[in-house]
Amino acid sequence: MAPDTVSLRYFLVLAQELNFTRAAARIGIAQPALSVRMRRLEAELGTALLVRNTRSVVLTTAGAALAESAPPALAALDRAWDNARSAAAGELGTLRIGYSLSAGAETAPALVDRLIRGNSGLEVGAVPMATPEISPAVADGRIDAGITRGEQPGRGVRRFLLRRARIGVQLAQHHPLAEHPEIEIADAAAYPLRLPDRTANPVIHDQLSALFRDTRPHPRFHTTAVSFDMSQRDLRDGVTLAPAGEAAATAQPAGLTWRPLRGAPSLTIHLVLPHEQSPVHRRIRAVAKTLAHELHWLPD
Repeated sequence: MAPDTVSLRYFLVLAQELNFTRAAARIGIAQPALSVRMRRLEAELGTALLVRNTRSVVLTTAGAALAESAPPALAALDRAWDNARSAAAGELGTLRIGYSLSAGAETAPALVDRLIRGNSGLEVGAVPMATPEISPAVADGRIDAGITRGEQPGRGVRRFLLRRARIGVQLAQHHPLAEHPEIEIADAAAYPLRLPDRTANPVIHDQLSALFRDTRPHPRFHTTAVSFDMSQRDLRDGVTLAPAGEAAATAQPAGLTWRPLRGAPSLTIHLVLPHEQSPVHRRIRAVAKTLAHELHWLPD
């Protein structure tokens, strides 16, 4: 059985001082207590480590070997304890985060960056996913956490409100409505409204389209041919408006701008975690909560 590490650490101090009185004072214990510790350590090892006389202490061959080999062994043990504590605190391991493309402009990068900077032992990987796939992937363990727009349905997960964002419209900078700091919902509905295909995110699609349910005449909705249109030509040409959350204002393509819709409810962004949460899950929840407070993502 290995000797107790406290006695081993005391021995290393004594090996440096080669004097019981000085070593005891440096450790902060009485000299007789140090002597007892050293005799017990020698008994555990079954060999003499020190040659004592009234004036000095000399290391035996075994003592010199122990003084040389013990420090790296204790350092490795310290690292093991630190790793165990870090793992228990959720600061060690691998974290896989799935996020919707619409959350990738600002919310997901901010959370991933904070997780990486605050936890050097945590390896974080993030991958864009179709929104309806995120909650099932969290539930079955393919990913550890998800970031979605809207309170997406799904079993086996818990959803935490991460952010509230104003709803507005993306539109061409030269569009007549771009002159207004806020746009009335009825005024926006007078133009064709560009919405992504409903299969990409039924929850948000239905929320955005419901904004214009009571406007007259009924709005004309335009669905793009692809789920994520990089060209956005119809927007640039001023043909359509695109209902979107305020995150669109932070990563605005050239020629486009964003204006809030007056009186519109907020869009929500959620952190999705499994029902059964590990220390890593609790860590991401704590970091997300702190980040949301610091960046004013949620009302006070």
